[in-house]
Amino acid sequence: MPEKRPYSSNMPDQNGRYHYTDEEIAVWGELFERQIEFLKNRITPAYFQGIEKLGLTKHRVPQVADIDAQLSQLTGAGVEGVPAIIPPTRFFTLLSQRKFPIATFLRRREDIDYIEEPDLFHEVFGHCPLLTDAAYCDFIEGFGKRALSLGKDYSWHMFRLFWFTVEFGMIDTPDGPRAYGAGIASSPSEADHATNGAATLRPFDMKEVLRTPYRIDILQPVYFVIDSFHELAMSLEADFETLINDAKTKGDLPSAT
Repeated sequence: MPEKRPYSSNMPDQNGRYHYTDEEIAVWGELFERQIEFLKNRITPAYFQGIEKLGLTKHRVPQVADIDAQLSQLTGAGVEGVPAIIPPTRFFTLLSQRKFPIATFLRRREDIDYIEEPDLFHEVFGHCPLLTDAAYCDFIEGFGKRALSLGKDYSWHMFRLFWFTVEFGMIDTPDGPRAYGAGIASSPSEADHATNGAATLRPFDMKEVLRTPYRIDILQPVYFVIDSFHELAMSLEADFETLINDAKTKGDLPSAT
């Protein structure tokens, strides 16, 4: 079996624009078209509103600078092009500035169904639509500030909170639970799994979230459901130092896998 080619970051030109090949544009279009259709009745209406506000379409790969400018006007948020993986401190710092880091490379066709690294499709299609919601941005910003203030000894548990909200969160709606996490929004298999009754849905509970382990290489067996993005933002008023110390003392809950 041939060795898998690694991905490398796309670099901007002198005008801050990223250039994509015809094949990359085609991959973006296919991913966008199939996923936007699949997400109907599976994701929060706020997500589709965000798609419209940002003007995302299948016809062109979005530019980081354009999204940053639009978000600045809408919610005071923004995005910044980065390598796929950045140090936790840099990650938390960007979030604390109300900015979301965006990987700038796009997956190859052979990886169209799944890629372990976060690519442009995951970052923009998955994360950016909800950055048009002010309360959701309040959570992003507040999360970054809390994580920075706590330091590295608390980072792992803060990443758990990020995982079960920003990446794989669910939200209650008048039509039942719907997804809002980017890991669900950008993955057909995850979106189906999260909404077809196969997984366990639990009310959002900070203590339980901080004690729940997760794996990145499987469909998630459990998702936590929030009532609103306002509730999510308000959850950051908790005493995280005490909560995480308590989670460390009690240990992880049994894996749901």
